[in-house]
Amino acid sequence: MKKKLPPIVFFGSGPVAAASLAFLSEHFEIEAVVTKPRAQGHRGAVPVLELADEKKFRTYTPQNKQELDELMNTITFTSPCGIVVDYGIIMSGQVIDSFPKGIVNSHFSLLPEWRGADPITFSILSGQSETGVSLMVIVEALDEGDLIAQETFDIPPRMTTPELTDALVALSNKMLVATLPRYITGEITPYPQATTGASYSRRLSKEDGILDWRKDAEVLEREVRGFLGWPQSKALLALSDNRSFEVIVTKAAVETSLVPAVGDVLIANNRLLVGTGTTAFEILRLKVPGKKEVAAADFIRGYLK
Repeated sequence: MKKKLPPIVFFGSGPVAAASLAFLSEHFEIEAVVTKPRAQGHRGAVPVLELADEKKFRTYTPQNKQELDELMNTITFTSPCGIVVDYGIIMSGQVIDSFPKGIVNSHFSLLPEWRGADPITFSILSGQSETGVSLMVIVEALDEGDLIAQETFDIPPRMTTPELTDALVALSNKMLVATLPRYITGEITPYPQATTGASYSRRLSKEDGILDWRKDAEVLEREVRGFLGWPQSKALLALSDNRSFEVIVTKAAVETSLVPAVGDVLIANNRLLVGTGTTAFEILRLKVPGKKEVAAADFIRGYLK
């Protein structure tokens, strides 16, 4: 059996948190899991709760910042630090200070770049060629804590948000196992983030996924990759014969030789093109809501002829 590293309290709620918890539990003693409760009326998966139940971890489910404060007032953990990944509840100084070494956040960007709620998607949307993982000792200010480690990841040209998420989770796991014990024992001294170059991501909404043909095709292609999974990239294809189709675009490319007018749909040699701000947006794969995803040529044969 592998030797366990120092005990930790894990804070996290979403699928990314569940993937991290599953890995970390193979290396660290998990003293407790703190996660969001199942939302009222929610019938889907609750990955962290389900994993914690399967592994029989001691689990707490405060609903908000106030309840989290109350929890930490009533319970004393023995772990030297907490780990937070994809949690979604703001932590007060009281919660942070309840651990001798504070709480370490694994943030999926090269801080101070893309502070905030959705750094992975915004790395795709911005078209940048690299991102990474930052291990940070959290403070009450948004993602401004001192760093204990950073590693860079090169983003392949057509990578999607789900693919980048998986890659960064794997990198984060490796970094936590290698770095956290050395931080706990004092071998690593946290250092400040750069004072310039800060940028901020935000939570996405359903409206973000509506494709706007006035934008350049390069921007729209990044949106398709960035919004794959959620909120998805939705479009209304308006044909010249007055038919229209609501679709979800799952893969796209930029076309520069065949360029219809902005918003116009062109079908050429089983290719599906839409005019945009400067070039054409080629839809490679798509789905009608409620139907299976298909290649553009199959959609043309099934719906447009």
